[in-house]
Amino acid sequence: MSGKNNKIKVTLIKSLIGTKKTHRATVRGLGLRRINSSVELEDTPAVRGMINKIYYLLKCGI
Repeated sequence: MSGKNNKIKVTLIKSLIGTKKTHRATVRGLGLRRINSSVELEDTPAVRGMINKIYYLLKCGI
């Protein structure tokens, strides 16, 4: 995170059925809609915290 435009690619790999409402809201906040949808996000502490909250639903890459 040293001045470069670091990105993280996040993919939703598990269903949201049966998850907590706050976890569903976090998925939507990351911009993910359905299984296998992917987004590239800035590598910021806020985004990292959201990813850590719902790590069990995601696959992350660089």
